[in-house]
Amino acid sequence: MKRVTGLGGIFFKSQDPKALAEWYRVHLGLQVEDWGGVAFRWADDSPTGTTIWSPFKADSNYFAPSTAPFMINFRVADLKALMAALRSEGCQVADEISDSEFGKFAWVMDPEGHKLELWEPPAGR
Repeated sequence: MKRVTGLGGIFFKSQDPKALAEWYRVHLGLQVEDWGGVAFRWADDSPTGTTIWSPFKADSNYFAPSTAPFMINFRVADLKALMAALRSEGCQVADEISDSEFGKFAWVMDPEGHKLELWEPPAGR
């Protein structure tokens, strides 16, 4: 019997869900639907794409400076261009881009203090 086959969704509380959804639409290009959320259809975009679920230790500093108990990772096509756009739009972005065998990673804070990880996978993944 199959059990979990992928990440079904990320759900979290917000002080102003409509305003926060609008920020994600404007700055990250999420296609927010009338019901207030986004449905990612990986098979349409990249048949090799994956969504990762990974618990971190409670005392991990990886989510800092956010104090939220979660961080969302978004797959992106052109990390360098997106980071430049976010800076020009006045978003709070980290200065560094990390490059590893898993791809390139960078971080931005949303208006409510949630740290978001942006990921450009290596070519072919």
